[in-house]
Amino acid sequence: MKTVIKKIKIYFLLSIMFLSNVFAQTSPKNTYNLDGKINFMKLTEAGVLLIAHKDGFAGIKPESNKLIFDFKDYGSVKEEELEFVPDSPYVVIAQGGFANMSSKKTVFDYVIGKQLFETKENGWKDAFSTQVFLPQNKLVVAGVRTSKEKFAPAVGIYDLVTGKEDKLIYLIEPGKVTMGTVTITGSVFMKDKKIYIPTSKELICYDTNTSNKIWSAKVDDLTWLTSDESGKEIYGFEGTNGGDTKIYKISSSGEVLWKEAQKVKGAVTRFEILPQGIAVVSDVADKGGSVFAAKAESKITMLSAKDGADLWDKAPKTKGYVQHFYIMEDGILFGIQSGGINKISFTGETLFKKPLKTGENIHTMALTPKGMIYITDSDADIINLKTGESIWNKSIKYKSKSAVTSTYDSKNKRYLISTGDEIVAIDENSGTISTLTAYKFEEKESPTSFSVRNGGLLLSSDQNIMMLNFDGSKKFHEYYKSPGRSTFGKIMGGVLAVASTAASVSMAARAGANRTGYGGVNDMSSYNDYGKEAKRASDMFASIGSASFDYMSKRFKASAATENSQFILTKLDDGVGLVKINKDSGTKEKEIVLKDKKPQYEVDEYAGVLYYQKDDKTIEAFDLN
Repeated sequence: MKTVIKKIKIYFLLSIMFLSNVFAQTSPKNTYNLDGKINFMKLTEAGVLLIAHKDGFAGIKPESNKLIFDFKDYGSVKEEELEFVPDSPYVVIAQGGFANMSSKKTVFDYVIGKQLFETKENGWKDAFSTQVFLPQNKLVVAGVRTSKEKFAPAVGIYDLVTGKEDKLIYLIEPGKVTMGTVTITGSVFMKDKKIYIPTSKELICYDTNTSNKIWSAKVDDLTWLTSDESGKEIYGFEGTNGGDTKIYKISSSGEVLWKEAQKVKGAVTRFEILPQGIAVVSDVADKGGSVFAAKAESKITMLSAKDGADLWDKAPKTKGYVQHFYIMEDGILFGIQSGGINKISFTGETLFKKPLKTGENIHTMALTPKGMIYITDSDADIINLKTGESIWNKSIKYKSKSAVTSTYDSKNKRYLISTGDEIVAIDENSGTISTLTAYKFEEKESPTSFSVRNGGLLLSSDQNIMMLNFDGSKKFHEYYKSPGRSTFGKIMGGVLAVASTAASVSMAARAGANRTGYGGVNDMSSYNDYGKEAKRASDMFASIGSASFDYMSKRFKASAATENSQFILTKLDDGVGLVKINKDSGTKEKEIVLKDKKPQYEVDEYAGVLYYQKDDKTIEAFDLN
């Protein structure tokens, strides 16, 4: 009997030890000490944790047990002084000036911990702008040189692999006496082996190989430029004092092709060069006050590529800002953020029988075999794209919640909408609507994430995680009480603040994310596809060909270490901490005790690391795997 009791005791002790190892993690795998007081920390898309402290800024890689760099040349760095270049390992530090007119700028590669450019060291008095061009991997600096070069206005091109100067282009030769001054008025544009520089007097084109001036065009004060795919047609945009925009067209040889600039109301937000003309979307800001003030809405215009003339007798009414904009075979389809969908031909004729009324905030517009589905905060429908009419008698209405989410179940060919109370299913082929199930989250939360997994449908929020079987029956629902709303003051919204592939999508990429080929609306095959976006990022980084981009490529090529887990901040027995929940089973796999009522932390979901600011000078890293 004693032997049995002893065995039971040993088994019990071993079980306690096992559970302790699985759940309660109180010791970090690495500790990093900073010399100065920590101001803030940020997890970059490259997976490097950047920490700004009193004496400078430092970097941590998940695979390293020490700081990979601690840069102190410029002392304390404020968060507003950092500009992270999207889709790159670069950060621009702007100090000593107002807004972008900084007298001191530094470009830093935070993956390898190397300064690539600094204004004073490279002979610049002021750098008005610093632009990174990818995949060329070049830095273009516009500003004025130091007194040694008589404060000559210039543009410099730098190689971001070596940090060395490629070319220096003087707009006025140092010491040359001229009538008046020349200033750079907007963003520099690079295409093939040419660089286009907008100035207060003219637009100038230079050869990037020789630095020789190719031509100049009598177009001044442009703020930004673009071109067609061939680079033979250049378009320049000038903002006016009234908030409107003038558009110019210039040939690749410097000839101004339009006799007069075409003026559109508001700021241009979309510019599509089409065989039928040039489609322009411009947003008019709310000026308020006066009854004569322009309404806050988008304007859609079709210009002649030949002379810039407005091709439409009457522009379509929007009554709000354009949220979705798609080029179809027979015209332009657009959705308004405040509600409404319409379609117009390339000749300006309305194609729908009447503008379609919808709820606010259009989450999705996508093709189905039965027509186009749209999903908003309060309704959904499938419409005939020829007439704009519902294929049913009326749209699906649901009570608007704080967070409406949707996903696509490719296996069962259906669209699923989480309304905050229930899940609505729409059959892709038949268009049949049904309520899949009703649900309720604790603490009056609504799901902020909705995804399809191999084992079912996953709904999650800050404190709740629920898995449903494909028939709508509940597989599990786990809830962890919030440690108090004040705890969330420094935490970003959603389930957890993590570095994800969403950070790698530039605005330009997002603008075309729902288009295929010539511009048709996507089907939902890639909707909710985590892996495709990661592959896109990996391939893009790999194509640039530097050690830092290679590091980023490998990171995005690997599977996310925590893609099968969710982390929830909650009150544990020993204090506030994180619990790691398996997304497929709902089981608790690990606890990490932070013992802090207001924890400051970042989670790297690819490497599976939690970075926690223990005190003013210490960062701890916990293993989440």
